[in-house]
Amino acid sequence: MIEVLTSGVALGVHVPGLLLADRLRERGARAGVTVLERLLPAAKLATTAAMRTAFHRDFRVALVGQRVATNPFGAVPGDRLDELFAEWDERGVRRFVVLSGYWLPVLERYAGDADVVVCHVDSVASPSFKGDTGFGARVWLADAERVALPATIPVSREPQVPWADRAKSLLLHGGGWGMGTYRERVGELLGAGFELDVVAHEEADAEVVDPAVRYHLIDPAWHPWVDDGYPPFGRLRPGTPTTYARGVGHHASFDLMRTSAAAVSKPGGGTLLDSLWSATPLVLLEPFGAHEQRNSELWQRLGFGITVEAWRERGYALEVLAELHEALSGVARRVPDLSGMLLSGGA
Repeated sequence: MIEVLTSGVALGVHVPGLLLADRLRERGARAGVTVLERLLPAAKLATTAAMRTAFHRDFRVALVGQRVATNPFGAVPGDRLDELFAEWDERGVRRFVVLSGYWLPVLERYAGDADVVVCHVDSVASPSFKGDTGFGARVWLADAERVALPATIPVSREPQVPWADRAKSLLLHGGGWGMGTYRERVGELLGAGFELDVVAHEEADAEVVDPAVRYHLIDPAWHPWVDDGYPPFGRLRPGTPTTYARGVGHHASFDLMRTSAAAVSKPGGGTLLDSLWSATPLVLLEPFGAHEQRNSELWQRLGFGITVEAWRERGYALEVLAELHEALSGVARRVPDLSGMLLSGGA
C-alpha cells in the first residue's frame, strides 16, 4: 500500500498527488491520498480558507504570507496523530510519497517500518521544506541545478494536440489559489488579438465583458481537506448558476490547457507539469517566491517558456509560441514515469 501525502494549501502539489495516485492505481497498485489539513482543528481550517481568499485577491498579501508561513504541524492534536498512525497500520501502508515538506515531522514521529520517498514538484526546495533534515529518499520532477527533468507524473495518456489544431487562445490562471497578476493581463492580451480563457475563483473575477473572454470557475466552496476528488470546474456565466464537472483521471482545467496556444501564469510546479504533458508553452508572470523564480528560469533555459515582457518585445508573435510548443512536443514521454519507478524499485 502506497500513501501519497499532500497539502491543501498548495494545489500545485495536491493535484500532482492525486495524479500520482491515479497512475499507480492504473498499474494495479493500492494507493491512497492523505491531505495534511484533514488533521487540523476546524478553527485552523477556517483561517486557512480565509487566507486563500485574501491571497487570491491581493498578490502582495500572498507574498508577505509566504515569508511568514509556518508548518501547521504544531496545531495537530496528539490524539489525531495517534488515530492516523493506527489507520496506516490497519491499512498496511508500507511506502509513503511526500509532496509537501510539512509532512516530514509527522513521518519522523511515525514508528512504522515504511519507506519514505520525497517528491519535489518544484525545481528547488519549496518553502514547505524549510528546516528539512534530509529524511527519506529524494525524487525531483524538475531540477534547476542540473537543468533537467529527472522524473514526471503523467497528467494524461491522451496524445498532445498538434499546433495546427489549436485555437489562437490563451489560458490565464494563477494556480490552485488563483494567485498572481494574471487577471491584470486580460486587457493587454485581448488587445494583442487573442481569445482568452480565464480561470476565476470568485464570480467577481469576471470583470471584462467581451465575447473573446471566457471565464471558468473553480467551485469556491471546494476544499481538498473535505473532498477526495479533483477540483469541480465549470464555465462561469454571470447571472447563471455554474454547472461544475470534474475531470476523469486528471483535473478539468488541463483540458483547456492542452488546446491552448499558451498558458499565462506564475510558474508553479504544478503548472510546469501541465505544460510538459500538454506541450503548451508558458508565458511566465511574476513568481510566487524564490522557488518559482527558479522554475521560471528553468523553463526558459529548456526552451519551454518566455516571460511576458520578452514576448511583448517580440510583438506577441504566435510564431514564438509555436517554437516553444515544438521544443515541448514529445518530451514528456521521454521522462521516467514516477509511478513506474515506485513500483519497480527505481525510486
